[in-house]
Amino acid sequence: MEADPVSDPDDALLRWYEREEKMFMCMERHLIQERLREGFTDQNAVDVDAFIQFSLSVNNRRKSRAGFSFENHLEALFTAQNIRYSHTPITENRSKPDFLFPSIERYRNGSYPATNLTMLGAKTTAKDRWRQVLEEADRIERKHLITLEGAISEYQTNEMISRNLQLVIPKEIQATYSKRQQEWLYSVSDFLQEVHERQVFDDSWEP
Repeated sequence: MEADPVSDPDDALLRWYEREEKMFMCMERHLIQERLREGFTDQNAVDVDAFIQFSLSVNNRRKSRAGFSFENHLEALFTAQNIRYSHTPITENRSKPDFLFPSIERYRNGSYPATNLTMLGAKTTAKDRWRQVLEEADRIERKHLITLEGAISEYQTNEMISRNLQLVIPKEIQATYSKRQQEWLYSVSDFLQEVHERQVFDDSWEP
């Protein structure tokens, strides 16, 4: 069964991400094997620094690709859902939130109601980096963060609640959270529904 971004966006997002991850790991394994066969020697001596540099580059590439991949799949999801958005626009203090809805033009228009603006941060793993989202898009009081990280502690999610940050977690991953946390979490579908409702307002809004 193919992923359906319209009827089941939670499932589609996970399937797309996991499929690309498998393809990337397969390609990467081939490239790494070739480099390891070449070896790390300099004038017949083992070049430890070259090996460390190569290892770090592999790790950094994985982290960078994961983030870009996640954002690309979200863009495809928004497009399939006919949702308008701006990707990595520049707001106050040169901050660059991952996604603004309905657009950066609306955000910069001071007469546009802030309550109808939405900001979404996207991080494959939240960890302590979720606090970065709080410093982006000053006009938006209640911010959203989507992540693929499971079982974030209640201590952390309680802090998110106190800082007015709404966590968005695909339905399948929500099972790793406590019952109490699940009552508060947004699914991808929940988030999209909220954005759709605000887009209806935007369609009728006149400056």
